[in-house]
Amino acid sequence: MTSSTALPVASSAAAEAPSFLDRLREIAFASLPRMWSVPQKRYFFRLRRTAEGVVSEGLSRRYTAITLIGLAEEAPEVAPRMMGGHSAHDVAQGLVDELPSVENLGDVALTLWAARAVGLPDRRAAWDRLAAMTPDVGPHYTVEVAWALAALSIDEDAPARDLRDRLARRLLDAQGGRSALFPHVIGGRGLRAHVSCFADLVYPVHALSYFARATGDRKALDAATACARRFCELMGAAGQWWWHYDWRTGDVVEGYPVYAVHQDAMAPMALHAVEDAGGPSFRAQVDLGMEWLRSAPELGGGSLVDDAAGIIWRKVARREPGKLARSLQAVASAAHPKLRFPGVNALLRPGAIDHEDRPYHLGWLFYAFPRSRRAARAAGAR
Repeated sequence: MTSSTALPVASSAAAEAPSFLDRLREIAFASLPRMWSVPQKRYFFRLRRTAEGVVSEGLSRRYTAITLIGLAEEAPEVAPRMMGGHSAHDVAQGLVDELPSVENLGDVALTLWAARAVGLPDRRAAWDRLAAMTPDVGPHYTVEVAWALAALSIDEDAPARDLRDRLARRLLDAQGGRSALFPHVIGGRGLRAHVSCFADLVYPVHALSYFARATGDRKALDAATACARRFCELMGAAGQWWWHYDWRTGDVVEGYPVYAVHQDAMAPMALHAVEDAGGPSFRAQVDLGMEWLRSAPELGGGSLVDDAAGIIWRKVARREPGKLARSLQAVASAAHPKLRFPGVNALLRPGAIDHEDRPYHLGWLFYAFPRSRRAARAAGAR
């Protein structure tokens, strides 16, 4: 988890990436119908392994929207198979109809994005609700501001061009000048305010890249590229996308857990967005991240991809009570940016598997690797 100036390079095993990607997609197609609640027309919050077997728990508007975004990249007949026969259009309309009572910025932004992705013709209720959430003022989670910017940048019909531009400026102003990273909360304060998670990096990179594509704003693309380069420099030697960072300095605070969704979906979608906007290619880093998911050294070369269960398990974590390592390192780095608790790696070794998966993971997997991207990867492997 030490930083370096050279970007990691994928091993020769990266040539296997297209077939491994096909394997991931097969599991996703098998898993998503198990995550669908027929009565509520929503995706469950998660599948989780218990002593009684794999069970579904909760419901999630947010995860439903993300999965719709991903399924929009697939052939039209796929979505009904993943959603109990319901069309993506009808499910998205149901989310839009609920917006007047939705108080969460992230849910509103993702609903707008999903409505655009599946082609709902009337999105005014979503535009208006997003504007009413005032994402351009006051403290907000960086992830949710980034989702709002992405939704407005992707929706070319959105009337809120001024709001879109203000959100881009807000992210640019929040970026660490020294680190090129983004905070967890824009306008946030407190003991842990210096700690960002991986999501706080990838979603702004993705959103600013799409904003740059929509507007030609070179500053936005440069900011996205700088952040992408930095978290690629910090990538683990085996392809791990680490979890917690100090956005003031650009250093890793605590690496674990390592999440499957980061390896095969969130990092690829952000890095692909940079390239598609005219920035550099990070294909080697995408491949290396996928290789970790295929064969993780923390698992003795094993994998979170469980073909027998038909599930991609959520993460590899330390063997620790609660979130001890993260808490210790957050406190230490708050006292001084270079301070860390010694002995964490020796005492709290990684290797514990979190036996659950969530539908948004599979939605972002589809989104990160649409048909055109898969064809290009397959051609490059030959």
